[in-house]
Amino acid sequence: MELSEGRTHVLLWRRSQTTTTSFCLLSLSFFDTFCYFWTLSCIKYEVTMPPTTPYAGKFSTCVPYSNNNNHPQPHSPYRSGTAPKPSKENNIYNGGYSAAENPYDIPQPHCSYRSSSVSSVATKEQHHHYNNNNGSCSENPYASSPQPRSPQQHSSSCPGRAHRHTSSTTTTTSSSSGSGSEQSCRNNAAPGKTRFYGHGITASYGEMCYHDNSLVSASLEALIQHLVPTVDYYPDRSYVFTFLLSSRLFLHPYELMTRVCHLCVEQQRSGDALLDKIRFREVAPKLVQLLTEWTETFPYDFRDERMMRCLKDMTHHVARGDEYSWRAMQQMTQRLIKRLSALGQYEEAVAALNAVAAERPAALKSKQASGQRSDILSVCDDPFVLAQQLTHIELDRLSFIGPEEFIQTFAMKDPLENHKGFFRKRKTSNLEAYVNWFNRLSFLVATEICMPVKKKHRARIIEFFIDVAQECFNIGNFNSLMAIITGMNMSPIARLKKTWSKVNTDKFEILEHQMDPSSNFSNYRTALRGATQRSETAHSSQEKIVIPFFSLLIKDIYFLNEGCSSRLANGHINFEKLWELAKQVSEFLVWRQVVCPFDRDRRILQYLVTTPVYTEDELHLASYESEGPENNMEKDSRRSLRSSLLHRENRS
Repeated sequence: MELSEGRTHVLLWRRSQTTTTSFCLLSLSFFDTFCYFWTLSCIKYEVTMPPTTPYAGKFSTCVPYSNNNNHPQPHSPYRSGTAPKPSKENNIYNGGYSAAENPYDIPQPHCSYRSSSVSSVATKEQHHHYNNNNGSCSENPYASSPQPRSPQQHSSSCPGRAHRHTSSTTTTTSSSSGSGSEQSCRNNAAPGKTRFYGHGITASYGEMCYHDNSLVSASLEALIQHLVPTVDYYPDRSYVFTFLLSSRLFLHPYELMTRVCHLCVEQQRSGDALLDKIRFREVAPKLVQLLTEWTETFPYDFRDERMMRCLKDMTHHVARGDEYSWRAMQQMTQRLIKRLSALGQYEEAVAALNAVAAERPAALKSKQASGQRSDILSVCDDPFVLAQQLTHIELDRLSFIGPEEFIQTFAMKDPLENHKGFFRKRKTSNLEAYVNWFNRLSFLVATEICMPVKKKHRARIIEFFIDVAQECFNIGNFNSLMAIITGMNMSPIARLKKTWSKVNTDKFEILEHQMDPSSNFSNYRTALRGATQRSETAHSSQEKIVIPFFSLLIKDIYFLNEGCSSRLANGHINFEKLWELAKQVSEFLVWRQVVCPFDRDRRILQYLVTTPVYTEDELHLASYESEGPENNMEKDSRRSLRSSLLHRENRS
């Protein structure tokens, strides 16, 4: 498609919007977000990778916007070629947590899906250009990245290890090689059935089935047993992460922890108290290691008081056998409490900020009084600086989303849902808060455009946000990029034809094409792969930043769960599906750990998270006041909105 055709396409797509909800995540429910994007794309979920977008082009840095032409341009440390150091200044959440001390800033569990090295086969660089305001052209930062290797499923470390405790059937061992502990397990395991299918080998060990030495299915009991460490065995870290993540589809984390700890203790019983103590002393360090991985990767599970009681009981049990392991348990518990405390402070701070933003000052109720309210250009007139501050907010909020929240969005409802500990707060509250931030940013953009009385001022703000969006694209902040595009595509903004006629929309149309939902967001997925490759080979902190379009990430995980059965016909759990879920979530864990390298501007951050924004009805009414109704339908809509808003004010 030629550039002119592409511009016509996206322009018609934007102008055809008739309602505010056409491309905005208005619902506070993440499930509605799934349904919305499914309707929007109108295609079957695909896992094939799309081709490179034809309009890829990195944008040049933007000049600051100011009413005063003599206003000096704020200095950007990245324009001088030197990366800034992470700011030590506290963030906007009033000390609830600090950027330097991310409660998830821990070594991630090994994930076999992410390649440890980038493919050495370099692809030929293809540069796509377009003319910007300055007439300069530059390459897409993501377009020429080499394609990642295909993810490989990681085999569970010991085929047949659970079979020793669950079955006495005689079988043959697999011929695959392994470590010393794995070989020990295989020597103790009974021989199993081995079948050859095409180029792969399928083997069964009791209630666990492997294909090419990768676990593909097993009974729930066998999977639980496979998680339990012994004196000569410890489960592979990729298995630990995968099963702890997805086991909540089948049983509550408290039930899993209780059964694992019970099995670990019971396996050491021999009837001789002294021998039992010696055997438990040998296995205690591995049990502590398993619990440490659990508390560091899924700390929010321990907001359940039952989980904390179980952890306390195991600490007492370990103390009777091994002092070293007992001290390790004490340190682990202290780190866990610190993380949970930081989470509580963060949630309280976000609630307080939302309460401030919900206040409706008089200046916002009347467009004629909008001159009393400061706008975004009076707070920050440099698009690059504003994109940096948006990135701070994105990474701050991402860091508090637990990986288990993605799975708990569609996990079975627990029969003890009213239990006072675990269910006092919603299990996906941080994920929902992040989706709400996307909605707020979209409405903030629309509000800033509708507030000015003069047409030229509205046009200048539109151009400013276009430049902010392109800086977000260059940084790798795709979530803020999509929120800005969504805000400018809301129907109260799209109908401002006189205002849009004053705007150069070339850059905006290219940004729209990058985030075009057609072909299951193929252009965006190409850019995301490039940003991920850049992050894996990064030489600076800024290059490590990857902030995905979050609602699409949720949609992908949701349809992966819905499109594959969790259980097979024989009652086994489909572990191939669990590997794929873990693959999706493990990428998020890597992106979440990046510490934002930009300096914080508390004034800008405070404005972005607390300034009041218009509701949907107020946006429509402000749009009609900016540019009058064009037909009888719009006239009737304006009269209805005025009456409705006046009635609400009188009632309040």
